[in-house]
Amino acid sequence: MSAFHREKVLSVRHWTDTLFSFTATRDSGFRFQNGQFAMIGLEVDGRPLMRAYSMASANHEESLEFFSIKVADGPLTSKLQKIKEGDTILVGRKATGTLIADNLIPGKRLLLLSTGTGLAPFASLIKDPDVYDRFETIVLVHGCRQVSELAYGEDLVAKLKDDEFFGPLLAEKLLYYPTVTREPFRNRGRITDLITSQQLFDDIGQSPLDLANDRIMMCGSPAMLEELRQMLEARGFLEGSHSESGHFVIEKAFVER
Repeated sequence: MSAFHREKVLSVRHWTDTLFSFTATRDSGFRFQNGQFAMIGLEVDGRPLMRAYSMASANHEESLEFFSIKVADGPLTSKLQKIKEGDTILVGRKATGTLIADNLIPGKRLLLLSTGTGLAPFASLIKDPDVYDRFETIVLVHGCRQVSELAYGEDLVAKLKDDEFFGPLLAEKLLYYPTVTREPFRNRGRITDLITSQQLFDDIGQSPLDLANDRIMMCGSPAMLEELRQMLEARGFLEGSHSESGHFVIEKAFVER
């Protein structure tokens, strides 16, 4: 299978009955920009079964990390959730994706808006020193239904705060805002509503959404992405791409199976 690297699973962690993450070896020739995704999967009945997954690891890390949902009857995730240390996964040789800083017009504040496992590309981006150089403030928003589903993101941010290099950067520039919709929690509500009502900005002590200074990356459920896109375009924000930079970018490759 020359189109894929065969990588060994190094670790697996099950966060809830619907979420898990895993790490794997990384081929020395596999290159990516933080925020991008690759096709990954398993060999099933002699054929590759692949889906798009964002790298949750940064491009300077030696191993690869992925954050996934579990779907009982999902063609890939029903099998992928059963992997264990020592198993082999397939990783496509080419990385791509729109969630890279070069696709944004320069700004002062970067909003990273995610739901569920849409957090994965931002797990990569908040480990990118270049992102901290480009923006004065980075706001990481992670929306989930239940409090337990926030665990991966909370663990990620806690470890980075304790990191010798990233700790000072996070203290100075990163604001982490987890929110849930179906249980009591200090932050409640859907991301679109929290932005529209300005509750999000009140909670973090920041000014409301501003076309001149704010740049936005989004990854998560299709419904959330479309709602946010409409809200942003109504306010004059332009979508960016590889061909032309904009005020916001959307990752459309999102694993739901």
